Amino acid sequence: MIPDIVAPGLSVLFCGINPGLLSAQRKQHFARPGNRFWPALHLSGFTPRQLHPSEQHELLTYGLGITNMVARATATAAELSKQEFVQGAGILTALAEKYLPQTVAIVGIGAYRMGFGRPKATIGPQPEMLGPSRVWVLPNPSGLNAHYQLPALAEEFRRLRES
Repeated sequence: MIPDIVAPGLSVLFCGINPGLLSAQRKQHFARPGNRFWPALHLSGFTPRQLHPSEQHELLTYGLGITNMVARATATAAELSKQEFVQGAGILTALAEKYLPQTVAIVGIGAYRMGFGRPKATIGPQPEMLGPSRVWVLPNPSGLNAHYQLPALAEEFRRLRES
């Protein structure tokens, strides 16, 4: 399990799908070199420079945090069950109610659709709230997500930052 990077009143709490095996081993969010979370975060203007996964705690200085929908590490998200996503959605809701981030940004449309029972959800702002927090869905930054190359991924992160 990777510890959450969270504090009260964050601007954005990013929520990944679940840790990959390398992330779990290193106890660092989005640790795989091909993952584009950290580059997208920087290119969209959330951070003044590209952070390394080992610097994840610095996110708090920018009003940002990270958690995961499902804590269990797997080689691919396809190994997770619907029940794990639904349970994770409940845990995420409780986290939002406790820490009160302005926005919870779920990084992976499939995780959001399955966990929250929203099969037709699209990328971007969502109509529901998690406690007092608005919900925004971002594309999965995994290098395996061919639908979004880095410039398009960074643009979606930028849309969130500017909203």
